[in-house]
Amino acid sequence: MKEKVNILGIPFIKTKREELTKLLIDKMDYQEKCFVVTANPEIVMHAQKDAEYQKTVLSADYIVPDGIGIIIASRIIRDHLPERVAGFDLMMDLLSEINKRKKKIFLLGAEVTVVKKAAQKISERFPQIQIVGYHHGYFQLDDLEIAQKVLHSDADLILVALGFPRQEMWISKYYQMFTKGVFIGVGGSFDVLAEKVKRAPVLWQKLNIEWLYRLIQQPSRWKRMIALPQFLIKIIWLKFKKNVRMRLNL
Repeated sequence: MKEKVNILGIPFIKTKREELTKLLIDKMDYQEKCFVVTANPEIVMHAQKDAEYQKTVLSADYIVPDGIGIIIASRIIRDHLPERVAGFDLMMDLLSEINKRKKKIFLLGAEVTVVKKAAQKISERFPQIQIVGYHHGYFQLDDLEIAQKVLHSDADLILVALGFPRQEMWISKYYQMFTKGVFIGVGGSFDVLAEKVKRAPVLWQKLNIEWLYRLIQQPSRWKRMIALPQFLIKIIWLKFKKNVRMRLNL
């Protein structure tokens, strides 16, 4: 239905956040199910190294660019993605819309106190939303009881904050059990909702350096940040090789 941009084997949907929000709300209204991956360069690079995880990501209905590195890569290969679709912003847009429709949500992931507080914050800000359940993220992926709890909740939106690759693997593993529900991996979003972690100021977000703010807050993330330059170097190298081949064929 939507055009896609292939970046290192990962097909990103060409869409803006507003369009995607409407599309996902329509899925809920029609009682359909949908699996969304908000992918950044770290996820793309991990998929390069892990064939099982790559298969999991590719099983998603929509893969959206959560990371300025993905947008830069699309410009390098000259197949532009319209904008970054940050997972946290998409989540908040959906919460705002489903609040108007009094739909049901389930929160899965993070620490016990964090997911509980995140649920409380959602209730305070979006009082018409029905929170039909929440559960912490400290469980084994093969724990069928957790999936059954989510299934029986009859949620319209399932926010999975297990961090990558666990959140995408959990969704993919149990997705066939469901006939409805929009599933989205939202990483550390519950920590932000629960005010355990502060999100970057708006200016930092607009300048696309939110990643730097997070690194300053959590210096231990530096190893994860290495994925961004590695990702861009790989994109530039592949672009260079493609240009060389095209010239040699002339």
